[in-house]
Amino acid sequence: MSMLEKALKWFGVYKLYEKWLEDSVKSKPMPQHVGVILDGNRRWARSKGVSLEKGYRVGAGKVEDLLNWCLKLGIKILTIYAFSTENFRRKSEEVEAIMRVLEETLQRALKDERIHKYEVKVKALGRVWLLPANTQRLLHELEEATAGYSNYYLNVAIAYGGRAEIIDAVKKLSELITRGELRAEEVNEELFEKFLYTSHLPYPHPDLIIRTSGEERLSGFLLWQSAYSELCFLDVYWPEFRYIDLLRAIRTYQKRQRRFGA
Repeated sequence: MSMLEKALKWFGVYKLYEKWLEDSVKSKPMPQHVGVILDGNRRWARSKGVSLEKGYRVGAGKVEDLLNWCLKLGIKILTIYAFSTENFRRKSEEVEAIMRVLEETLQRALKDERIHKYEVKVKALGRVWLLPANTQRLLHELEEATAGYSNYYLNVAIAYGGRAEIIDAVKKLSELITRGELRAEEVNEELFEKFLYTSHLPYPHPDLIIRTSGEERLSGFLLWQSAYSELCFLDVYWPEFRYIDLLRAIRTYQKRQRRFGA
């Protein structure tokens, strides 16, 4: 937070600006599906002189805030990029710390009244079988507990890779063709999407994708689904992400003219 923002916050002006911004974005069409790449946990931890596990734990708490904000704004679908297939290459102690924090977060989610009050369907996107057994179990329990919900959707991209998702879909299609249950000429975009991890969603294509930490790339996030997504890159580490950052990103999205290639 800049010195100016701190001063505005001290005098109460910052909160007034946040409220004005909230009213402003609510008066215009909201994105139905928002994707967020949660980047900068490690750099935030280093900048604060705390452990990596502490950085991920603070970041996990921010995800819970993000869910609150999206519910408040009526955003129907939220997809977060939590852990990629490439992240398994990190040092084992870091991966283990991430899994500990993830399991703690999943245990809280199982008891979270918001999930049931708002009927949020939770789904893991990725090669979940690569995760530790206990992590898989908790994800399965949460998916089962919310299987009947469809008011809101929270998708957790974990052990996820955009290329891996496409390869997995191709394999499933190939098996059907090999067994004679499908002809190659029947394959089109609409059919292909039914074999992606996001096939359960009423609207699988994110309107807006936000990435924190200042990096400006998708890093394999929803490669197929993001073809026409609006991208917003923010120069803030994920653990420091605020409601006003989300509002600003949505306002940026609302100012753009979406042509979808036309």
